[in-house]
Amino acid sequence: MDKNERAIELMKEQKYEEAAELFNDIIEENPKDPLGYINFGNLLLHINDAERARRFYERAIELDKHAATAYYGLGNLYYEKSEFQKAQQNLLKVIEIGLEEAHAYYLLGMTFFHQEQFKLALPYLMRATDLSPEDTEFTFQYGLALAQSEHIDEAKPVFQKVLELDSNHSDAHYNLGVVALYEENLSEALDHFNHALAVQPEHALAANAKKQIMEVWDNTDM
Repeated sequence: MDKNERAIELMKEQKYEEAAELFNDIIEENPKDPLGYINFGNLLLHINDAERARRFYERAIELDKHAATAYYGLGNLYYEKSEFQKAQQNLLKVIEIGLEEAHAYYLLGMTFFHQEQFKLALPYLMRATDLSPEDTEFTFQYGLALAQSEHIDEAKPVFQKVLELDSNHSDAHYNLGVVALYEENLSEALDHFNHALAVQPEHALAANAKKQIMEVWDNTDM
């Protein structure tokens, strides 16, 4: 096990000071190698020292303009700070360089999603689900972006896939309930809202939707 591998293992063991010392040694021994700076940046970002992490990633890029993981680190950093346009710039660079990383596509899609540019989010979220089809969050957010883009028919099987991955995903049940309302199937909608509330009793949107269905039925019975 080389020093980089050992330092990464120390990070996983939450021995951050020891990992930092090793990364520092690596940089001193190989000051022109971007990998040491990238790994040290990852450590700093992990312990919420975003400003120092940014400097390490930028130094890595100075040494290698094609250091995809440095751009990925910056993209992740800016995403966590909700600086979505800066995150986009760096994540697009990751993809341009050719790093096929599901989480990079996911983050890029979500930068557009958070700016309510749902159609622009779609290809990146779809690619994230292609690369990591068992990831529940990637799949759910892709379905949500489809729904927000008014592709309701395409969103439905995606939410159903979420339930295949996690039958207790309350938000997937809620959104399938909304789809059922769109299809004018009140019984199916109510079933999904009840499932959402069984999993998450404080799910306000599901509770409100259920209340509205019950009011419609009460008025129909009158």
